[in-house]
Amino acid sequence: MMKEKHSHKTEKSCSACATDIFEEKVPFWKQKGILIIIIAGIIFGIGLYLEFLTEQYLFAQILFLVVVLISGHNIIKNGLLSVWRKRLDMNFLMSIAAAGAFLIGHGEEGAAVIFLFYIAEFLEGYAAERARKSVTSLLKLAPEMATIRKDGKDVKVHIHEVKVGDIFIVKPGDRIPLDGIVNKGASSVNQAPITGESMPVTKTKGDNVFAGTINEEGYFEIKVTKKSDETTLSKMVKIVEEAQKEKSKTEAFIDKFAKYYTPIVVILAFLVMTIPTLVFGLEFSEWFYRALVLLVVSCPCAVAISTPVSMVSAITSGARNGVLIKGSNFIEEIRNVKVVVFDKTGTLTEGKPEVTNVIGLNKYSDKELLQIAASLESKSKHPLAEAIIRNAGKKKVKLKRVSEFKSVAGKGLKGKINGKRFYAGNKSFFNEIKIPENQIKKLENEGKTIVLVGNDNHIIGLIALMDKIRGASSSMIEELKDKGIKTVMLTGDNEQVARAIAGKLKIGKFYAELLPEDKVKVIDDLLKKHEHVVMIGDGVNDAPALAKAHVGIAMGAIGSDVAIETSDIALMHDDLTKVNYLIALSKKTMSVVKQNVSVAILIKGSFAILAFPGIVTLWLAVAVGDMGLSLAVILNSLRIGRKR
Repeated sequence: MMKEKHSHKTEKSCSACATDIFEEKVPFWKQKGILIIIIAGIIFGIGLYLEFLTEQYLFAQILFLVVVLISGHNIIKNGLLSVWRKRLDMNFLMSIAAAGAFLIGHGEEGAAVIFLFYIAEFLEGYAAERARKSVTSLLKLAPEMATIRKDGKDVKVHIHEVKVGDIFIVKPGDRIPLDGIVNKGASSVNQAPITGESMPVTKTKGDNVFAGTINEEGYFEIKVTKKSDETTLSKMVKIVEEAQKEKSKTEAFIDKFAKYYTPIVVILAFLVMTIPTLVFGLEFSEWFYRALVLLVVSCPCAVAISTPVSMVSAITSGARNGVLIKGSNFIEEIRNVKVVVFDKTGTLTEGKPEVTNVIGLNKYSDKELLQIAASLESKSKHPLAEAIIRNAGKKKVKLKRVSEFKSVAGKGLKGKINGKRFYAGNKSFFNEIKIPENQIKKLENEGKTIVLVGNDNHIIGLIALMDKIRGASSSMIEELKDKGIKTVMLTGDNEQVARAIAGKLKIGKFYAELLPEDKVKVIDDLLKKHEHVVMIGDGVNDAPALAKAHVGIAMGAIGSDVAIETSDIALMHDDLTKVNYLIALSKKTMSVVKQNVSVAILIKGSFAILAFPGIVTLWLAVAVGDMGLSLAVILNSLRIGRKR
């Protein structure tokens, strides 16, 4: 186990070690709880045989007492502690019921109460632990050891010993142990554990790779960018673990309910035990037994676990699908969304321009125009220049040598190609020659940015560029509108661009030319008009608006510390389809919570009523009304984990 192999200091610095995720887990059937259930079950069976078939009553009672001691010592201890703390719980109810059963000569039922309750507790604990560990189990994909290149040799070291800047190698089929940048090599990488993407992503020199992802085929040399406890994967685990501690409104209500419920049940059981005997002169032992049954039936166990198990299941399901949810309150909130507000750049669009039109004029072909423009732009680092060069590369256009190159700030570029002078820039660069105003206006009305290309005499062509709309944007917004959810877009871009994008995506309303503080004001206004507002942005310049909304969702949080830290929910990959997934997950989770609470109250209420005429026995109250019901609630909650 990790704790045995490494120092205390190392353990403390590593989130993976802190969660004991590398420890080899004991198989279900070898766990201590299972051994207790088997041993106690055998003794209980022998006790039943002695009491009912051989009539050795005394020996049977001793064995029933042994069953209680083996399976119930913690239950009784916790029950007594709850009295000491003045917060009576289900352990106290079960302990009183078992003791009462022994006092009236029903040792077999007292043993059954404790034994079956122990099984219920064990199953609840096992199911909850499975749900809790389902996210941290992702860390198993990040190996403990890394092969680093040191002084020309390949040395295997523990990931804790690897420093930022070290080079480690990853062979085909290996799992990547740490976050880094590809220094050498190319391969496809399975990023599903981090982003939820189904398809591998090609990685080449200069690309980021993440701990926990799998190298499919090629060879990599990777430069470490983050220590083992700072990787994107370890941050994911920390956030999900913290989220599981946060309580939703429903969970908080259930906790408060359970706090007052248990003492009320104890008082009610006392009245059931005393009033029929003292007032009506009925047999004490019979009504004492019925009071014990009422205690057991009223145990709020299934009601208490109905919400937290569902919430944990939803949080872990989201994490497996590349969605980090920072608390169960956000799961509860997002199902009520009335308005979804989108940042434009980097959210609805990809945040990088691409060439949409190449229009040659004055006897210049489209190809010639692109060749001249790309040759000039090859000397620039402007994002528009990069887009034009990329487009030329795609069309296999060969660039020409540029001489006497000059960049004119705020206007454009100029230079000589084959002895002729050419210009590329905005309208202000071409004051002395006629420009095709109508064509430019038409393209600008479509939300496009225009680069004019000309020579000393006239304009030889136009290149239109536009921020590429994400493939999923249109369908995602359509789905939101089908659900009756309003959509709003915020952008710092000019109104023409904003109108064009909003029109293409059929967004209900848009606000243009906004500064970050203006976005906050818009969110503020929306909050006054609508009860539930969700904001989706890139997590950097949208941080104030994300914080202001009821729920802030950051796009593309993979590799972005700011996005993870500023949002309530982080989408680990640029996948807008996860927005509708989140709403569906929220609705399903709250539906399961309602089912769990309703069924638990209905069955327990029915059993409580049946306890008065003596129809329900102690063992039946535990087997069905407690253990069976708790198991049903757990299994129903785990269905949420299958949501995709």
